[in-house]
Amino acid sequence: CDHRININNLNEVSELVKKIKPDFIFHLAAQSLVGLSYNDPAKTWETNVLGTLNVLEALKKLSKPCNVIIITSDKCYFNEEKKAGYKETDVLGGKDPYSSSKASAELLIRSYISSYFKKDNTKIRIATARAGNVIGGGDWSQNRIIPDCIRCWSRGKTATLRRPNATRPWQHVLEAVGGYICLAANLKKNKSLHGESFNFGPNISKEYSVLKLVKAMSKHWERVSWKINKRTSSFHESELLKLNCNKAKKILKWQSVLKFHETIEMVVTWYKKYYSNPKEIRNITREQIKEYQNIISNRGMKWIKKN
Repeated sequence: CDHRININNLNEVSELVKKIKPDFIFHLAAQSLVGLSYNDPAKTWETNVLGTLNVLEALKKLSKPCNVIIITSDKCYFNEEKKAGYKETDVLGGKDPYSSSKASAELLIRSYISSYFKKDNTKIRIATARAGNVIGGGDWSQNRIIPDCIRCWSRGKTATLRRPNATRPWQHVLEAVGGYICLAANLKKNKSLHGESFNFGPNISKEYSVLKLVKAMSKHWERVSWKINKRTSSFHESELLKLNCNKAKKILKWQSVLKFHETIEMVVTWYKKYYSNPKEIRNITREQIKEYQNIISNRGMKWIKKN
């Protein structure tokens, strides 16, 4: 079933949770763009904080067991350009409306767990997930490096790179989704994970800047060009961002499986096939999911911890 409601409407959220009586909830609804958060901070805070509040309020009325994964962001950490990568115990915060709203959502969740969903007597189990920069087919957002490049290149135009030296924990969307599912399965089996947070990101042995990302994309797309925007950005963006995912590796037995060049190839292939035959994009997406599942299996990954 497909139910579409406004996350900022408490009555709608509560009625849907009451009707479905879910065993699992994955809360991903958000205003997820840093640039847009500067243009519309009120909507960003309302969606990212009050929207999360509405989910938590709806859970208070649920009388059956439910495992809840709330996805916030790798940008919930107060960014000090830390080379070692941020751990789940590091300080939360943000200099822009998006980052600070996500940090605030994390604090809100902690408050509700200690106030209404205490570990010793609750049927509701909650964990938060903080993923790296997610990339993949189907992303058409503005001011996002990959869709911006794809839109330009598909029209024979030159893409503009805003911060070519900025590094991010790039990861395919299927890696992040796999991490969320892995966390949910472990949360159901292990009540001690209630109230915990987990990072999901690529291995941090190498850094890949925006420019390296674009160069890697250019190997899979004909007739590409780009230029560097030398003007200072109108809003603050971090230059370096890394995640330490040792906690997920140790407790959940999860880890990133795709190499950087494999991630980029899968992403660009999706867009190429979309432009060649958009009516087949559902099948193309399913094919990539199966491909990713085969990679997990072939590389001997066992994510769900058996107790």
